[in-house]
Amino acid sequence: MTLLAISNDRDHPRLGLVISRKAARTAVARNRIKRLVRENFRHTRQPLGGLDIVVIGRPGITLQANRDFAEALDKLWDKLIKSCADC
Repeated sequence: MTLLAISNDRDHPRLGLVISRKAARTAVARNRIKRLVRENFRHTRQPLGGLDIVVIGRPGITLQANRDFAEALDKLWDKLIKSCADC
């Protein structure tokens, strides 16, 4: 998956999700990914500050177990927080 972020004029982060049919074939799989990302974002949003974040799913994203997916997201959030410390 890919994370894109840009600062916004608000004091809280916003999340956008792009999970295409190419990334997850069935609606059930797409909704599972969206649900996992939203839940993980909800727990991590405090240190993100005023960012607009878009998560883009890539093919093969549904092959990961929930725990592995959550760990990958945690690493991406940490990387984003560190890179936007100056933002």
